[in-house]
Amino acid sequence: MSDQDPIAAFRVEAGDLLDQIEQALLDLSNRLDDRGLIDAVFRGLHTLKGSGAMFGFDALATFTHHCETAFDRVRKGFFPATAELVHVILSAMDHMRALVDGDGSGLEATGAAILGRLQAALPESGTVTAAPETEDAAPEAASEGAGGWHLRFRLPPSALANGTNPLSLLDELRELGECRVVALCDALPPLPDLIPTECLIGWDVTLTGAIAREAIEDVFIFVMDDMDMELTPLASVAIESAAGPAPQPEPGSSLPAAPVVATPATDAAARQAPRAGESVRVPAERLDVLMDRVGELVIVQSRLSQLANSGLIGASGEVALRSISEEIERLVSEMRDTMMVLRMVPVANLFGRFRRLIHDLARDTGKAIELLTEGEATEVDKTVTEQLADPIVHLIRNACDHGLETPEERLAAGKPATGRVMLTAAHAGGEVLITITDDGRGINRERVRAKAESNGLIQPGQALSDHELLQMIFHPGFSTAAQVTNLSGRGVGMDVVKRTIEGLRGTIDIASQEGKGSTFTLRIPLTLAIIEGLLVRVANGCYVIPLAAVEECIELTAEEDRRTRGRSMIQLRDALVPFLRLHDLFDTGAEPDEHQKIVVISAAGERVGLVVDQIIGSHQTVIKSMSGVHRDVHSFSGATILGDGSVALILDIMQLVATGQQREARLRAVG
Repeated sequence: MSDQDPIAAFRVEAGDLLDQIEQALLDLSNRLDDRGLIDAVFRGLHTLKGSGAMFGFDALATFTHHCETAFDRVRKGFFPATAELVHVILSAMDHMRALVDGDGSGLEATGAAILGRLQAALPESGTVTAAPETEDAAPEAASEGAGGWHLRFRLPPSALANGTNPLSLLDELRELGECRVVALCDALPPLPDLIPTECLIGWDVTLTGAIAREAIEDVFIFVMDDMDMELTPLASVAIESAAGPAPQPEPGSSLPAAPVVATPATDAAARQAPRAGESVRVPAERLDVLMDRVGELVIVQSRLSQLANSGLIGASGEVALRSISEEIERLVSEMRDTMMVLRMVPVANLFGRFRRLIHDLARDTGKAIELLTEGEATEVDKTVTEQLADPIVHLIRNACDHGLETPEERLAAGKPATGRVMLTAAHAGGEVLITITDDGRGINRERVRAKAESNGLIQPGQALSDHELLQMIFHPGFSTAAQVTNLSGRGVGMDVVKRTIEGLRGTIDIASQEGKGSTFTLRIPLTLAIIEGLLVRVANGCYVIPLAAVEECIELTAEEDRRTRGRSMIQLRDALVPFLRLHDLFDTGAEPDEHQKIVVISAAGERVGLVVDQIIGSHQTVIKSMSGVHRDVHSFSGATILGDGSVALILDIMQLVATGQQREARLRAVG
């Protein structure tokens, strides 16, 4: 995101602000009388309205103004916050996000419907439309400003650069009552000395009507500390003393043109421009570490250039070159680690999204649901967290709809009326473990088996391990729901969850105890950019096996090779393990080496051996995506470039394990 793209900057900041407002609303739903949370929501809405107006998002500013007005009345004690009001404002958050993403076209009906619900959520004495302060205000405040106010104010010169729009402030003053505005231009320098980004105009304002002082101060709530303001009741000042020979505008008319800087954001075409590339906020200390590494690399490069130009030959030159090579290797390794850390974000950013989901699910299902989280400080690659959002949403929805019982059922079973969904995250080697646990009814294995048999996935009475039976729920179209709801029952979701997790080179495991609940464990790589791999050779090609999936390597003797030609099964201690001959799978057309090796890999609790010609050794693999032509080729998840410039394909472990298991099933069926 560049400094020349103010729209992209606004959208990023608005997204963060919307997240903060949403979290405050969710907290408020549990503590409706918390004054601090009410003020936080009001300030957030006020800031969003002002920023939206400044950047030309008029539809956003107008819509947000109504929500802000409602919360302003709650803040001033005209009526209390209610669960229904919070729910409506949460719905308004979704509409605001849509307005931030576009220009408001086609969303008018949605916005009007939400405002109608907002009006219905307020007591009859409340209104969404801003109204002048009347006798509802405190008696002493009303008497102080019963006739109106005379106001002179100047914003700090940096107000425009900091995002304050003076015209929006004046519009808010006009909403309080009859208003006469005069611009004070006495501080403007000669045109050659004028700095257009500085706010040098002052304003003289006369407000007529019964208006409370607090209402005026609320307009300037975010700039009060830095501005100069004189506020005097009209009863103690002569109205004709208002400065300025300039013609007076009629009440409600526009302010005369003033040197307010226009930005490209006011252009509707700019608002509709595509978003800038994704950005990651990085702590300054991490950038300092990266800068130190870059500085050291520049020094080493200078040494290498000096050596290349010195003409040194013989033993002394070789020693110097080897020293530089080792130094570059160290720096590249440290820079790689630093760069990986720069992309890391805490999963708290991911977990925070699901508080709103739980709130809505509890309302839709009529169940009492509590969300607990642990390990929010665990860091994961930003790309991983973005792709995990949808799978976790599916799992949480299923847990709330299928897993958790109604409050009456829970009490009858001796459980608390409130069901719990827990999200946890933790590091485990080069992986992160994310678990979704509920304390509901668990998975009914008999119903799973019956559904699998009716769908033709297994034969009636077929022996299955508990792991194999539970994995049935990931088959496309599989659902044990008695009826279709707006949450689940269509058999769409769990197969998508598994495909997404496998697309991240991860696995998903299930543990469930009937009557106690279920736990889904996601094992995901920390990063999708670099992996530790085992480099192997098959015929004349090199391949990379993700090291995290490798259990052990054994030799396949010529005798064992001949003996297992028909079945491709090997006895590994107390278990039979199927293996795949990569020569045959890849159709190399070459004869295998005399001394072949078997690399035993595992995924999702299943093991498969891969027969290769040679194990070259560990290899730090920078993953390159497959081209569009090769994306549908099975058995490979990507590619990498080796030190000699040749390309090595990265094996798709999940696909190979599935292939091995299918072959094993066929062999068992034959005999």
